[in-house]
Amino acid sequence: MGTLFQLQENCLRAMGHSHNVDSAKDKVLSLKHISSLLFVISAQYPLISYAVYNRNDMEKVTACLSVVLTNLLTVVKITTFLVYKQDFWAMIRRFRKMHQQSSQSPSKRNGLDVDYVAEANKLASFLGRAYCMSCGLTGLYFMLGPILKIVASNWQGTIYVRELPMPMKFPFDGVGSPGYEVCFLYTVLVTVVVVSYASAVDGLFISFAINLRAHFQTLQGQIENSQFDLPEKETQAGLKSLVDYHDLLLSLSRQLRSIYTPTVFGQFVITSLQVGVIIYQLVTSMDSVMDLLLYATFFGSIMLQLFIYCYGGEIIKAESLQVDVAVRLSNWYLAPPKLRRSLALIILQSQREVLIRAGFFVASLANFVGICRTALSLITLIKSIE
Repeated sequence: MGTLFQLQENCLRAMGHSHNVDSAKDKVLSLKHISSLLFVISAQYPLISYAVYNRNDMEKVTACLSVVLTNLLTVVKITTFLVYKQDFWAMIRRFRKMHQQSSQSPSKRNGLDVDYVAEANKLASFLGRAYCMSCGLTGLYFMLGPILKIVASNWQGTIYVRELPMPMKFPFDGVGSPGYEVCFLYTVLVTVVVVSYASAVDGLFISFAINLRAHFQTLQGQIENSQFDLPEKETQAGLKSLVDYHDLLLSLSRQLRSIYTPTVFGQFVITSLQVGVIIYQLVTSMDSVMDLLLYATFFGSIMLQLFIYCYGGEIIKAESLQVDVAVRLSNWYLAPPKLRRSLALIILQSQREVLIRAGFFVASLANFVGICRTALSLITLIKSIE
């Protein structure tokens, strides 16, 4: 348990927020987040300037647009955190308390004790760390690219025009010294902020989603193993506990959806645009191994971000619907007639899909596969045009 919640807390602290702060310090931290937001927004100017300056070169324009869209998505995530930062901590504390309660009374499946939450925490911790590492390595790859090219050109004795990790054009000389060094440091700092916020916000989402799935599974086990032939008072108390548990999980699901609505909407809209841009870059860069590797890495990174949300939404939807099945598999017929209404209430609530959605976008694997199919169709279309 400690590993997962420590990871969650580290994600929040990576964004400069702590739950043990006084009002004065919290104002300072809020100022820090606003500064980070303005810092990322400031990167849009040199990016757009680069696109406008090279408007007749489609390859350079598309390369720039993919980074512009990534920065824009980070702006959405930082803004989401600024608005809901206290809700993030509240959910961590709620899940921590629920884990402590579930560990004291493990669920049973097929006669065996199963601690779904403990197993989920291990998986969430692994995925969270792997995702953060993946984002970090992608950012590092972009930052080291220009340095490696400079070193290689010096070693080979060839002339190399300096490049920045991001396609940017500043209102001063960004090629000669010390302008290049200043611009390079600026792009590195922007990359660090983008990677930090993206990995933290996305990592928290998948950990919350996996925890919710585990609690829905725990509820299913408790329902299936409930003894409805006990005295009426004991049966009523047990049913009340199950209904309250189910209501709590539905409430947490709605809270998670509310917190991440802007991020999910931005993720789907911006990723859909990025897919078209990067597919064009991939198809038109088949002759350059380095460029092909760069764009393929970038494409994998943005699709991984989208998959995080689609997978999280899918497992919450699937396990919430299974609560209905658990009631039907239990010995509900042994419960007194007037107490069966509580079970009927659970069935009615569980028949409504718990969806992580934003507008007309639903975070599900079906929609993720749909975007992947669109990417393949674009490859075919662009090749046929060429």
